[in-house]
Amino acid sequence: MKLNDNWKIRDFGVGTARDLEVASPEYVDYFWMTASVPGDVHSTLIKRKLIDDPFYGHNDLKCQWVEEKVWWYRSTFDFDEELLKEDRYELIFEGLDTFATVYLNGVELGSTENMFISHTFEVTRELKKGKNTIAVKFDPVHVHAKEKVQYYWSGFSKKRIWTRKAQSHYGWDWGPRLVAAGIWKDVHLEKRTFAKIDHLFAKTISISPEQAVVEVDIEIEKYWKEKEYVAQVSLAYKEDVISAKVKMNEKKAAVVLEVADPKLWWTHDLGTPHLYQLRIELFTDGVKIDERFEEFGIRTMEVRLVDEVGKHSFTFVLNGHKLFAKGANWIPIDSFIGAVPDSRYKHLIKMSKDANMNMLRVWGGGIYEKDVFYEECNRLGILVWQDFMFACALYPDYNKNFMANVREEITHVVKRLRNHPCLSLWCGNNENDWLYEALSSSGEITHPFYGERIYHELMPELLEELDPTRLFWPSSPFGGNDHNSREQGDTHNWQVWHGNIEPRVFGEPQKVDYSIEGLSFKNFKNDHTLFASEFGMHASSNRYTLEFNIPKDQFFWGSEEMAYRNKDIHQPKGILLMEGYTGVPKDLEEYISFSMLTQAEGLKYGIEHYRRNKPHTSGALFWQLNDCWPGTSWSVIDYYLLPKASYHYARKFYHPILLTLDHAPGKDIGIWVVNDRLESYQDEIELAVYKFTGERVFSKQWTILVEANVTKQIDVVLEDEVLGGLSPKESVMVIRSKGHKTDENLYYFCDHKDLNWGKAELTISLDRENDELTITTNVLARMVTIELGMEQLVIEDNFFDLLPKGRKTVKVQQAQGKEVPWESLRVKAINSVNTIVSEGRC
Repeated sequence: MKLNDNWKIRDFGVGTARDLEVASPEYVDYFWMTASVPGDVHSTLIKRKLIDDPFYGHNDLKCQWVEEKVWWYRSTFDFDEELLKEDRYELIFEGLDTFATVYLNGVELGSTENMFISHTFEVTRELKKGKNTIAVKFDPVHVHAKEKVQYYWSGFSKKRIWTRKAQSHYGWDWGPRLVAAGIWKDVHLEKRTFAKIDHLFAKTISISPEQAVVEVDIEIEKYWKEKEYVAQVSLAYKEDVISAKVKMNEKKAAVVLEVADPKLWWTHDLGTPHLYQLRIELFTDGVKIDERFEEFGIRTMEVRLVDEVGKHSFTFVLNGHKLFAKGANWIPIDSFIGAVPDSRYKHLIKMSKDANMNMLRVWGGGIYEKDVFYEECNRLGILVWQDFMFACALYPDYNKNFMANVREEITHVVKRLRNHPCLSLWCGNNENDWLYEALSSSGEITHPFYGERIYHELMPELLEELDPTRLFWPSSPFGGNDHNSREQGDTHNWQVWHGNIEPRVFGEPQKVDYSIEGLSFKNFKNDHTLFASEFGMHASSNRYTLEFNIPKDQFFWGSEEMAYRNKDIHQPKGILLMEGYTGVPKDLEEYISFSMLTQAEGLKYGIEHYRRNKPHTSGALFWQLNDCWPGTSWSVIDYYLLPKASYHYARKFYHPILLTLDHAPGKDIGIWVVNDRLESYQDEIELAVYKFTGERVFSKQWTILVEANVTKQIDVVLEDEVLGGLSPKESVMVIRSKGHKTDENLYYFCDHKDLNWGKAELTISLDRENDELTITTNVLARMVTIELGMEQLVIEDNFFDLLPKGRKTVKVQQAQGKEVPWESLRVKAINSVNTIVSEGRC
């Protein structure tokens, strides 16, 4: 049974309370505050108004005291079952953050020191009829880390390397320091009779159109060894059920199932993510004593590191078909993870699918995600690149206790996640190998590579035993002469934004070009990586998000509070990027628009280049998808799940069928089609050029047939030919499908700052009954932006360019079904001077 109810919490100073006294059932906690489980201390204090919202202004600094305290949780539950000799009871905490001591009825059951794993305590003798009391003490992290070595290289905090908790709790360059504590996952009391199913591992051995072979490994824990146990395994798809039995004479046994006419699990862009229902039942003496359910996808997955002609590659292959990985990096969904409802996960992952993403990378400085994350990726057909939780630091692999903790963590995590069909790769860490070598070469790190034994000895040893079905990749990036080499493995492109000068080789210090040209997103076109697993640039959050979290007297461009929203200390980089493309913003309105436009056009520029370079390049995962707080960052979706411009661009540049132009000012224009589907693409496409006033001045059409899963250059046209004497500063190119089979794509001949924009007058027809609005314009409107004062809005399209003589109808909904606040509607474009809104259908 779940034990998530009736919890209370209270703080104590370190050393001011006697533990056994506070844990005792007789202790009076009548005036303690109630708390939600799952949850955390900060969320409880916010709800009780005992701390101000840490996300507003500088309030995170006002609640730093929370991490200095000892926090106790207490709860009671009634137990009325008869205790039989064949029964055992286990008290299970799925997640304790982090240094916790657990008591039942005043008896100390044990201590924990790892946020990432569940903790099970056998409590049969400690249970009593009637009322039972659970108490959990959480020590502040500094009590356990203060005597440890704290001068190794470790970004953002020195203490974090000793604590197996979310590393980003200590602050990162996209989020504040908020060191959470508490019971962040479910609590259970489970009855076990004779034995239990301990672990299972289901894997696809082979597939063909006629048959798939599935092997299910079962591991049980026997409390009564003299009993005989039988496991029954069934695999069901709708009405079709395959089953088999196996005697569990030992702890482990395997069952092989042959599935006729298998329904395969695909990513959503290549097919349907079919899921089977896997059920394991454990019997003794004909009586069922335990069972487990899993959703299972029949699929094969490999990562090819060498292509057909023997060259290096980094290509994911699903069910025998190469795919181009399109997606983003996922950071923790909130600073206070335990309090996040499943609905928030479901909406954010659906947004990823709706943006045509087929892969998310769970970044190594956060958490191994909650079950709902992987379940939704399974259901929606999105692959997961899974980092282990080590990032940007040296870790004490020489310490026996630390390594035992890590071994338990890796074992637990792999067994927990390995049955998910979405899981495509295990990765040892984020940037540790690359940054260690680069910073050692520059003299910034003088210590040995502490942590190396984790990624290069412990992890591969455990994964060879626990999950040999997936590639283990030691780090990201990794491979080649410089672990960020473009010649081998995956890469992080931080030439754009950070100004890193690439390529470099082992032994060379990392050099930086901190200039408009050095940081420019135009540098993406020089990158011929095999797989781009991290790259990106900043953009402002939406106006609603900023306005809700910044004091009114500070709500202006250049204020201290605006700067505080940005946790990257090198804030001029964003200005340099905008200076090169949009020009430097003069006020807050321009900052929001210019930063969003620069990010969107920059990601489009890079990702379309990577996709045109297929199959040499086989993936692009930009940094980052989401935010953990309402700040300014690399995210394309802000904290309130409001998309930035780049999200809506992503829906188009990640479409499985991409019509794309390869163009630089004064150069010929390459016409390209990218087809990621597993069937050929036949269409008639058009390249048209328009004046900003709407007149079409050039058109050329092609009838095309593009084979399955390839990129193809269709033609090259001359810039002078398509302009026909027009000024490039007043013209736009549009490439479109005449059959409306994919999105049209707009390109400009110059950077935004160099174009002669007309003064756009927008006309809006609002239809409240159908929750939609229709927009028209007199001249080309640049980045039409629809703003409404509510979180989790689902706007069908936004931040789009609109040609005159056309109209755009946009549906607006709210993810939780709330009424759309039309009274707060604001529609603008970067070059708009007037907006007229009328009611009624257009």
